[in-house]
Amino acid sequence: MGHSAVWNSHPKNYGPGSRACRVCGNPHGLIRKYGLMCCRQCFRSNAKEIGFIKVNKYASRIHDVFPGIAEEMGTAAKGDPSSAIF
Repeated sequence: MGHSAVWNSHPKNYGPGSRACRVCGNPHGLIRKYGLMCCRQCFRSNAKEIGFIKVNKYASRIHDVFPGIAEEMGTAAKGDPSSAIF
């Protein structure tokens, strides 16, 4: 029984070697959060289709980030400093 026959004889069910991207099969740079299980390159190319949006970290008001959500939540009008998110 040679080295190659023994090396992968037991299936790996845990650790980083047991997981791979569900799109391309790459085991590196895997995003597991929210059950995505895709590598960072595939995430960047498919983020819009998945439903992720890029948010400006300097946007201080919910009105700037999500227009229309303020009416649903019943918050103050746009421009009101009391509606700032910190």
